[in-house]
Amino acid sequence: MSVHEIYLNPDEAYAPHSLGYPDLQALMEDRYAHKVSGGLTILRRSLDARGSGVRAVIRFASSSSLEAKNVQGLPFRSQILGPNAPELHIVGAGPAGIFAALRCLEYGWRPIILERGQAVRERRRDVALLSREGHLNPDSNYCFGEGGAGTFSDGKLYTRSTKRGDIDTVLRLLIELGAPNEIAFEAHPHIGTNKLPGLIQKARQWIEAAGGYFHFGSRVEDLDLDKSCIKALLMHDGTRIPLNYMMLCTGHSSRDVYEMLDRCGLSLEPKALAMGVRVEHPQELVNRWRYRLRGETPQHWPVASYSVVEQVAGKGVYSFCMCPGGVIAPCSTHSSEVVTNGWSPSRRNNVTANSGWVTEICLADVPLDKARPAFSLLNFQQNIERRAAEMGGGQQWAPAQNLQHFVYPYDSKVKAMDSQSLGICSYRPGITPTLLNSLYPVEIQGRLSTGLHQWAKRWPGLLSPEAVVTGPESRTSSPIRIPRLDDSLHHPQCVNLFPVGEGAGYAGGIMSAILDARRSVDALIQQATQGGSSSL
Repeated sequence: MSVHEIYLNPDEAYAPHSLGYPDLQALMEDRYAHKVSGGLTILRRSLDARGSGVRAVIRFASSSSLEAKNVQGLPFRSQILGPNAPELHIVGAGPAGIFAALRCLEYGWRPIILERGQAVRERRRDVALLSREGHLNPDSNYCFGEGGAGTFSDGKLYTRSTKRGDIDTVLRLLIELGAPNEIAFEAHPHIGTNKLPGLIQKARQWIEAAGGYFHFGSRVEDLDLDKSCIKALLMHDGTRIPLNYMMLCTGHSSRDVYEMLDRCGLSLEPKALAMGVRVEHPQELVNRWRYRLRGETPQHWPVASYSVVEQVAGKGVYSFCMCPGGVIAPCSTHSSEVVTNGWSPSRRNNVTANSGWVTEICLADVPLDKARPAFSLLNFQQNIERRAAEMGGGQQWAPAQNLQHFVYPYDSKVKAMDSQSLGICSYRPGITPTLLNSLYPVEIQGRLSTGLHQWAKRWPGLLSPEAVVTGPESRTSSPIRIPRLDDSLHHPQCVNLFPVGEGAGYAGGIMSAILDARRSVDALIQQATQGGSSSL
């Protein structure tokens, strides 16, 4: 048997340095190398909280085995680009855009990245100002700028993709960029908001050193189209940029991009998404529930997370982007709107835990925009965010409510509850106590409340007086899909336009966006070289 599985106390598995070992790899090699030959490679670490006790599960194999080689792989190699290298213009410097650029380097293509926001250093100041004072820069914020929403996101690397080989390649590349080695074997790999900016900056250094280019503060306002081909990008400052190929990696919050494509006569499609609120609890409360503890959480145990799915009236209601030891962040892109999301630092050491609580919303749930059906769900999303801003009172303050009152507003036991009395909430710039359960239409609010009611049957502590709900959690994914052909991956009406990632409707997180970008670059270059030429 080439793969072995053993069980450890969580203290051993997650804090081996306290036992005299520098890391988990050293502990495993010392104790279990006799089980294999040719060294030892950890394949997976997970936590099993089922049954009577909590235990860590470690899978490992010989370093010479096929399973280990899939994890180890080869280092990233790029080419120094010559003056005549073929070019790909990438609009958007989020995870999809950056990893599309890195993939270009492997083929000897020159990536030219155009990003509306600022580089990480300047963007940090904009984000800090937003959190402290509620001052929003519409082009440089939690969503826009170098690294996109990924830079100041939680850094979760989960995906439902079954292409494990591709995932291993991306994880290895992230480690080379500075991510912790543990992401190669964690069941739920996570980098952390505090570490992501450094990775993003190092990726830019690699790209520029090889001959690629970044242009920040560069917003695309229009396209110069000639029949079925984009000839140039028209920028916000009046500059015209000719191109051969364009990859659109603008993320799900770039609403002006959808407007631009619609003006140009390029087809769009409505896409169902999930919306709801963000729920916050003391992290210790979550730990006690998940680990079935009566006392404090043991020192070296990882903070607990959860993933919950309920069914209400044939619709899914579920937790989304759960952030243990994290904070709630302001993620709007317009001063007249409020959007909440969450993130965790690498150590996940904040005192609160938060998660989105959302329900599926499809075209049948919202008013139809008869003139532009593809914009129906986006219109609904935008209206909810504007209403939330009004409820919050301005300056990016978010409406908030006690969770129990949010679920049971008319119950006699909670009817007299003072919605002004809220537990600790990590959201900055601040919260406004209000009747948040009036934000959504009755049917949607009913699904959210009923789902929480069903969940509370399994976890009574869910409705703790300390639990706070803020909203809205409205940007789980794109409400519009930019269509593309299944084989070539370009837009059906435009042979050199390649829509990619979350903003195009083909991804749902950092990892899936990266995988989609790499696949799209492969398809684009195959198309470009089939005729023996890298230009149209």
